[in-house]
Amino acid sequence: MHAALAGPLLAALLATARARPQPPDGGQCRPPGSQRDLNSFLWTIRRDPPAYLFGTIHVPYTRVWDFIPDNSKAAFQASTRVYFELDLTDPYTISALASCQLLPHGENLQDVLPHELYWRLKRHLDYVKLMMPSWMTPAQRGKGLYADYLFNAIAGNWERKRPVWVMLMVNSLTERDVRFRGVPVLDLYLAQQAEKMKKTTGAVEQVEEQCHPLNNGLNFSQVLFALNQTLLQQESVRAGSLQASYTTEDLIKHYNCGDLSAVIFNHDTSQLPNFINTTLPPHEQVTAQEIDSYFRQELIYKRNERMGKRVMALLRENEDKICFFAFGAGHFLGNNTVIDILRQAGLEVDHTPAGQAIHSTTASPPPLPLQPTHSSGTAKPPFQLSDQLQQQDPPGPASSSAPTLGLLPAIATTIAVCFLLHSLGPS
Repeated sequence: MHAALAGPLLAALLATARARPQPPDGGQCRPPGSQRDLNSFLWTIRRDPPAYLFGTIHVPYTRVWDFIPDNSKAAFQASTRVYFELDLTDPYTISALASCQLLPHGENLQDVLPHELYWRLKRHLDYVKLMMPSWMTPAQRGKGLYADYLFNAIAGNWERKRPVWVMLMVNSLTERDVRFRGVPVLDLYLAQQAEKMKKTTGAVEQVEEQCHPLNNGLNFSQVLFALNQTLLQQESVRAGSLQASYTTEDLIKHYNCGDLSAVIFNHDTSQLPNFINTTLPPHEQVTAQEIDSYFRQELIYKRNERMGKRVMALLRENEDKICFFAFGAGHFLGNNTVIDILRQAGLEVDHTPAGQAIHSTTASPPPLPLQPTHSSGTAKPPFQLSDQLQQQDPPGPASSSAPTLGLLPAIATTIAVCFLLHSLGPS
């Protein structure tokens, strides 16, 4: 995963065990007065022609688009090759993500989990299903997105999923996340626009590389601990005794208006709950630290090294092309980043502040539209990756034969995780 797949993902993303007041403005901030005042998550790889690294965030693109500097958008438009963490246009990505979540043939979650933990999980999912109609917005219903369908798209077939994936699923089934389902996350929007603009698209990772650490790295007792802690957090939120410490709103506000270096690196990139809590007994603190260290090593540091090497290979293959790499911002911030890997190999990589002109050999294209696009002219509701994972048609108009890939999380940032659980729109 980037954690883990999931959703973001990953993002409500992150419910932690320590409560923290929410921003009084709901995560919003005023657009800066000029381009130079905007945050920039764009880096330029100095070569002729240039290449670009852009840090995304796994949230609905409409929540951040106005805060992305014009030069970042111009770099995307000038590019002829666009690469994401996963290939968001390949149907195999969808089927592989679905398959890697499942328990071995013939096994069910009820047979795997301790009896008490299984029934707590079932009670919580029953609660979410009951509450989901009241969590959804009129705008979602107006687009044909209904609670029963959404619940089935996210949580359908949960009894056949591996516990670590169920843990990620539970972490994404919050009121805040549900209210944003249906709008493509930023990565997906860029992938849709790249296809519309006839750009060549690709990926630097394969689904199996993101799934393997989730499915095979932790022992069963660690997985049970993680699922139990996630349930305890959500049960406390339900009871009103705990407020999620880092919400999607916090993440959006930092991306748009704040210093994201610590926030993205520790949260959105991994798309996992934070299990480290000083109130835990000493032996459980040890387990929490082991899990945190494992995911940080496997899903951040090792991925950064792999992604950096593949960026270099793609640059060699496309020496005469302007390339644009859109990865979760956490891969560019913190320690042992993709940028560090590139610089260690001798490439010159500079941060590109908002307001600084980019150097392009192409004419300026028209601005990107602020609306989702689909490969088919047939109108269809904004259902994303999770829909395809369930292999069922959404209600309403018949869908086109070409599947519309929901952005894959963070699952991304992103890691496949993100893509998975936040694909229906949010995160």
